[in-house]
Amino acid sequence: MALFRYIFLIFSSMAAAQSQIDLTAINSTAIKADQIIGVDNFETIYYTIGNILYKKPTDKPAINYSNVQLGFPTTVNAFNPLKINVFYQDFNTIIILDNRLAEIYKVDFNTKQPYKNVSHISTGYDNTLWIFNQDLQQLELYDYKTDKLRATTVPVQSNVLQLSSDYNYCWMLTEKYLYQYTYFGSLISKLPNKGYTSFAVDNENIILKTETGLFYKSKKAETISTITMPKLLINQFLLTNETLYIYDSKILHKYQLKIN
Repeated sequence: MALFRYIFLIFSSMAAAQSQIDLTAINSTAIKADQIIGVDNFETIYYTIGNILYKKPTDKPAINYSNVQLGFPTTVNAFNPLKINVFYQDFNTIIILDNRLAEIYKVDFNTKQPYKNVSHISTGYDNTLWIFNQDLQQLELYDYKTDKLRATTVPVQSNVLQLSSDYNYCWMLTEKYLYQYTYFGSLISKLPNKGYTSFAVDNENIILKTETGLFYKSKKAETISTITMPKLLINQFLLTNETLYIYDSKILHKYQLKIN
C-alpha cells in the first residue's frame, strides 16, 4: 500500500509539472491605446483610440479609420486583414474595410428582413460573418453579399461573453460553456466555463482568462494548463501562433509560450 501511494504521488507530481506552461519574454513596445485589436505575423498592430481604428506596420506610418455617424466601435475583428470587420452595436451595423482601411461594404441589420438584433460578430470564410442573433439566442453564419444564412446553431440558454473565429471554426464563450462549431454550424466541443471571462484563439489553440490568471488549451489535448505569469496587469491578451501578447494599458508585452 505504501508503495502504491508513493507511485501515485510521483505520477501526480509529474502531471502537475506538465500542467504548467512558462513564458519567455521577447520584447515590449510602449503604445497608447484604448484597445489592442490584433498583431499579425508581420508585427502590424491594430488598435483603437476613441472612435478611431489605427493600423500600424512596423516600418511605415500608421493609417486610420473612423465613422463620425456611427461613433465608437463595439468590436473590431482583423483576422482577415483584407476584410476587417468593425461592429457598431448601438446602430446594429457592420462596416467592412480593406487592408488600407477603406470602406468596401456596409451591413445595416436594421434594414434587413427579417430584422436581426445582433450582439456579437466575428469573421467567417468567403463573404460570411458569424453573428449572434440576440432575439433568437442563436449563432448564425451570415452571407452579407447574398443576404442569406448559410448555417444556424441550436439556441443557447446563457449570456454570450465573446465570439471568435477563423475560416474553419467559430468559438463562442457564454456564462456556462465555451462552444466550438464548424463552418456548417455543427457543435464539435462544449467546455464548461470555470470562471473564464475571455479568450484568445489561434490555430485552434486557446488562451483562457479568469480573475486569477491565464490558461492554455492545446487543440491536441483535452487538458487545460496553467500559464506561469509574471506580476502584470492583464488589460488585454492576444495569441498569434505560439506568441502571447499582453497589454497592460501602457506596454504591449510579447512572450513566447514554452510548450513541452
